[in-house]
Order: sequence, then C-alpha cells, then structure tokens
Amino acid sequence: MASDIQLTKLAECAGCGAKVGAGVLAQLLEGLPTRTDPKLLVGYDTSDDASVYQLSDDLALVQTVDFFPPIVDDPYLFGQIAAANAISDVYAMGGEPKLALNVMCVSPQMDREAVHGVLRGGYEKAYEAGTIITGGHTIQDKEPKYGLAVSGFVHPGRILRNDRARPGDVLLLTKALGIGVTATAAKAGLADPDLYRQAVEQMRTLNKTARDIMVNFDVGSCTDVTGFGLLGHSLEMARGGGATVVIESGHIPFLPGVRSLAEMGLLPEGMYRNRHFAESSTKVEGEVPLAIQDLLYDPQTSGGLLIAVAEKDAQELLTALRDRIPCAAQVGYVEAKRADCSIVVKP
Repeated sequence: MASDIQLTKLAECAGCGAKVGAGVLAQLLEGLPTRTDPKLLVGYDTSDDASVYQLSDDLALVQTVDFFPPIVDDPYLFGQIAAANAISDVYAMGGEPKLALNVMCVSPQMDREAVHGVLRGGYEKAYEAGTIITGGHTIQDKEPKYGLAVSGFVHPGRILRNDRARPGDVLLLTKALGIGVTATAAKAGLADPDLYRQAVEQMRTLNKTARDIMVNFDVGSCTDVTGFGLLGHSLEMARGGGATVVIESGHIPFLPGVRSLAEMGLLPEGMYRNRHFAESSTKVEGEVPLAIQDLLYDPQTSGGLLIAVAEKDAQELLTALRDRIPCAAQVGYVEAKRADCSIVVKP
C-alpha cells in the first residue's frame, strides 16, 4: 500500500533551499584548525564540491556528502532526487561514483511505506549511477531529511575543480534554472502541473551523461549549480580562478513559466540568502529584468553542471551535450579579473 503522507508539509524548507548561505558558511568555518597532507589534493578551503585524496599515481579518492528536507511529496521521488543531487558532486569533480552511505532523518509522522519509498528511490538512482549503497545512518527528527555520503574515483591529473576557470573559457550549463521558484509555487498550490512534472524529471536526472561527455574536452573548471544558485556558484568559480565571470542572461535556459512566477513574488528564502552573498560582487550591465536577476540567485536542487571549457572546444562540446541534453546552453564566458566585480550579468 502506497504512503499518502505529504512530505513537504513536514518541512519548513525544500531541497537545497535549506542550505546554509555561502556567506554564513564561510564565517562558521573561519578559524577552524586545518591539517595539511601532500596527498590531499582538494579540501574545503576552496569551497569545492568534494574532497580529493590521492591514493596512487593514477588513482584518487573523491568524497562528498549531501542531504536535505523533501522538495516533493512522493517519498520515492524524494529519494531519487536526493541521491542524484548527492552523486552530482562527484561528477562535478570529473569522477566516477562507486560507493555510498545513506544519511536519513525519519519524522515520527512518516509511516513504514514512506520510509521504504525514500530508501528505494535512493537505491535505484544510485544503481543507475553505477554506485552501491552499502549502509548508512538513520536518526529520528521532527523533519524528514535524506541524502548520501558518496565515494568515487578520479585520475589525479584529471580532477575538475571549481577554482580553475581561465580567461577566455566559455561557460556551458546543462540544466534549466527555476527549481526553487517552482517548489515555492508548488507549496502554494500555484505551480502549473506540466511545469512541476518537468522540474521533478530534471531533478531526478543524473549529471552522469554531462560528466561522461565533458571529460573528453579541454575543461578548465566545473561545478554543479545547487543551493547557492547560478550566481553564487559562479562567484566561487570566479574568485577561485582570480577572474571575472560574465553571465549572458538571455542565453540561460529557464523552466517554462518560472519567470511569471518570479514576477508574482513566489521566491524561496534561499534566493535572498544567495543575493546577500553574491550581489555586492555582481555588476548588472544593460537592462536585465528583476525577475530574471532573481532567478539567477534561485537555489537549485540537483541542478546542472556549470562547465568552463576552452573556447576552441566550446562549440564541439556544446553540440555533443545537446545531442543528449537538449536544454544545454552556452550561458557566458570568463574574462580577466575586473577591479570592480567578480560577476557581470548582461541581457
């Protein structure tokens, strides 16, 4: 018998919209003691998507963890989305996920069928990614939460980081924006059913295809666009690379109908946190509607990959992506660091 529990009613925030703001997170980490190890190739100091530890000359371990409260009511879909979101961090590093552990908070209001549905969704999505869930940890909590701790592997010389964007690189995005706005509208009963279905399908889609394609090209930097929104993650990429990221808003793929929802003010709380973090480093050139600017700060759950690729490879990579991912788009480029900003938003 299927569970009829509405999971989103048990949580205040939805999906990656519950993420602690990037600015607050930096303050929380400030002053913590750090340890060095020559084999630690990527740590938390660059706010990258996962850590990387070298095991041998041709093998490195990629590790990450991600979990959040429900963004959909259906337990099975929630499990699939949360798993796809967690596994994405390994793909963003150019790695292949192999092992995972469940991280789960069970609400007293969840029945056995709901708990089983979440776990089944996670297991099946992990299997699709070629990843084995080998155990995990579950606790009681007033709000349900689910995700995975994921381990994968990458060649030490082929790691993709979020702080290696190079002036001249072209920026490609592999999923449409507007998930946070859609989730907010859905909670208010104002999301078009077709929009909602498209958003759910996008969130449960792995970034495996994009990863498998991009590693064959001259990619300088990569990150996945999740809770900090496109501009929040672009800011991390720009600061890390000592460059300025230019976003061409007219080229960005949006979920159909989200602009009108944003114009109505159906904006998630996480959008305001992301704006607070990135706005002071962002310069808007030309006429960019406020609703579009808001969507650039919109927190995404299980969002796409933001890829900085050498200009010589950009068109070929984009064509290869679009053959499998029709909404993939060229959304901007990287230029030398400007004195007055790290991000430029153009029409």
